Amino acid sequence: MDSACDRLARAAREALALVLPETCVGCGKPDSAVCPDCSARMTGGVLRQEIEPGFPVWAGTAYTGTARRVILALKNEHRTDAAAALALVLTTAVDAALLELPGAGPRAGALLTLAALPSTRSAYRRRGYRPVDVVVARTPLRLEHPLAWRRQPADQIGLTLDERKRNLDGSLLARRWARERSFLLVDDVVTTGATLLESRRALTAGGARVVGAVAIAATERRVRRVADEFGFVE
Repeated sequence: MDSACDRLARAAREALALVLPETCVGCGKPDSAVCPDCSARMTGGVLRQEIEPGFPVWAGTAYTGTARRVILALKNEHRTDAAAALALVLTTAVDAALLELPGAGPRAGALLTLAALPSTRSAYRRRGYRPVDVVVARTPLRLEHPLAWRRQPADQIGLTLDERKRNLDGSLLARRWARERSFLLVDDVVTTGATLLESRRALTAGGARVVGAVAIAATERRVRRVADEFGFVE
């Protein structure tokens, strides 16, 4: 739960954004948080990969170029005004997941529950918000937080996949109310997939079911473009 200081800091940032000139975080053009050209550059097609057999991940775009700049602005520069454009990208990944997941149908989107991955305490203190929460708030999707830290992992920057797995192993636990629930995990960026794997382990150990994961973006070495039969082309 946010503290009073967190809420005041967030309110101050939002007020400051109202008085400062708005520029595109992707290219610097005036008058929009993400200009139409940059928005178009982030919609090149959904990416899909099974990071382990039976664990599919759909990403709305590749983590390069404009998409990378916009996501980093949201995460590191307090540009929460870019969230609406990223919400459109994330929604395309969710749509692709719904087309492929068993039992998906016209009402599946209304019933779908996304599960957020928890931010570390240091990341939350630095930002004052959770990037995925800010983005999903701009969609009609429901987001829940069924995971909690059992222990805080070390910084993941520079670690290999095996090192990240060891760093995260056993670090998360599922909340009791998640038992017998089904979730689609959601992340901002998928790189090695180690955090998603630990999240699935924790939820499964807690009696929940993970049907897959979605992300705003993913590094292209982890994913391939979704085939044309799912309605998304390069």
